[in-house]
Amino acid sequence: MAGIGCSLSFGSNITTSLLVVRTHHGGTTTGKTLHRSSLAVRADISYVDAEEAQKLVAAEGYKILDVRDKTQYGRAHIKDCYHVPLFIENEDNDFGTVIKRTVHNNFSGLFFGIPFTKPNPEFVQSVKNQLSPKSKLLLVCQEGLRSAGAAQKLEAAGYENLACITSGLQSVKPGKYAEF
Repeated sequence: MAGIGCSLSFGSNITTSLLVVRTHHGGTTTGKTLHRSSLAVRADISYVDAEEAQKLVAAEGYKILDVRDKTQYGRAHIKDCYHVPLFIENEDNDFGTVIKRTVHNNFSGLFFGIPFTKPNPEFVQSVKNQLSPKSKLLLVCQEGLRSAGAAQKLEAAGYENLACITSGLQSVKPGKYAEF
């Protein structure tokens, strides 16, 4: 009975990393070694609750980076935090953007007070201008989605010590802002 299988083995030393792929087809085995000098060790992004976040800031020296838009940040924010929005208000006036903005405003944007936004093209560079890649960062947003997205962008840019509050600032009890 013939079968197909695959096995992977990893090996590395200081100068090279390699990946060995072996394919089993019936009774024969073929092997291929892939040398990768660009294999990178990626940082782990920690997802913590509000209590753990306080410990990270107080005991481990994490700096707080608020990635919410300027409207939400203006309503309430943590004292002594950095603010770099992941999304900025979209004021473009090309035809497609005007149509999208009109649909957004007619359905929910104006009712809920949500601005029409686009990704901030300067996000990573703005963070780098304020905080070095060696910084320990606690990323916060309202619900936890933007901070997770921001963490992925910063991780790709070389930041290694990243944490996000699960469920965002909505999970922080009233009055906890001053305690950070």
